[in-house]
Amino acid sequence: MALRPIDNSLPIAPERPKKHVKVVSVPIQKQSEVGVNDENKAPLPDSTIDYISSDDLKPISDPESKIQGLIERLDSKDWTKVCESLNNARRFALYHSSLLLPFLEKVMSVVVKAMKNPRSALIKTSIMASSDIFYAFGDQLLDSTSDAFDSLLLQLLLKASQDKKFVCEEADRALNALVKSMTPLPLLNKLKLYVSHVNLRIRAKAAISISNFVSKMVKPP
Repeated sequence: MALRPIDNSLPIAPERPKKHVKVVSVPIQKQSEVGVNDENKAPLPDSTIDYISSDDLKPISDPESKIQGLIERLDSKDWTKVCESLNNARRFALYHSSLLLPFLEKVMSVVVKAMKNPRSALIKTSIMASSDIFYAFGDQLLDSTSDAFDSLLLQLLLKASQDKKFVCEEADRALNALVKSMTPLPLLNKLKLYVSHVNLRIRAKAAISISNFVSKMVKPP
């Protein structure tokens, strides 16, 4: 049987117009700029925060009139303002420590609270603040702020034992500042409480700090 030729005269269905899809660019958030809380909840993106080294901090002009405002701003609900206030607290600690001393326990409680915050910028800024507080006040922390100091020491051991590298490194620096700024024996009594902690990582960090203290004690002047 002969094949019938194809009839090219048949109408062809018109091609449907293509839909235009709008492409929206979304910036990629770096992992190191994302905070994760202790309960492993979803990370929270941070705005850009400058991490200022202690050497780059400057004295405060007219500190007597600004100390009260500092304490008020530390209670801000805006975490970026808390970061700014913590940096100012660092400046007071380094250059105007006598003015900060009456408010030191309050400042340390804010530092501890900030370390528990899910935002990485607030965590790092608070750890940096603890280092400057250690250098500025040393053994005074054991006398006048014992409860606040105990809470701060526990948080530093927790942060130093986390998996987040940038948090661990900053917390390790703060613990080293602790070793350098305090008389060994009183602080050893504090650290001994954590070598039997239920968290094995905290045990390890406490043991390392104790080892550093022992090295400091036997090192010739």
